Amino acid sequence: MAVVFISPKHRQKMFFTGITVMFLLFLIVIFLGVFLSSPKNIPQELVFNKPKVNVDMKIFESDQFKNLQPFIEMQTQYSYTATTKDKKVRTGFISAVSISQAKTILEGMGLTVSDIKEIEIGRSNPFIPYYQPIITPAS
Repeated sequence: MAVVFISPKHRQKMFFTGITVMFLLFLIVIFLGVFLSSPKNIPQELVFNKPKVNVDMKIFESDQFKNLQPFIEMQTQYSYTATTKDKKVRTGFISAVSISQAKTILEGMGLTVSDIKEIEIGRSNPFIPYYQPIITPAS
């Protein structure tokens, strides 16, 4: 029988230690090669590609462009209180571009305007339903 001076457990421990050291050396080489390397300096070339755009101004001379009509101004709704020639008070709503135009329209109808104001658009709480059914209790 041969005399062995190194035990099998010590030999196995040395084997795994050697593999671990080799793996750590491999990782260090990869780290130094990848993370500490700097990119190559490449001179940047300034490139300008002129766009090929042609603006055709002949459209402004066409009949279709010349016959365009402007948009109609947005009309706002106003509530008014006015008196007739018979001294009767009338209230109502009128649509016009401005308050002055609304007054002119009402005066053209033979009314004397005492109060006119613009109606606010929308509701204070938009989440309430428009119509709420009235539920009567069954007796």
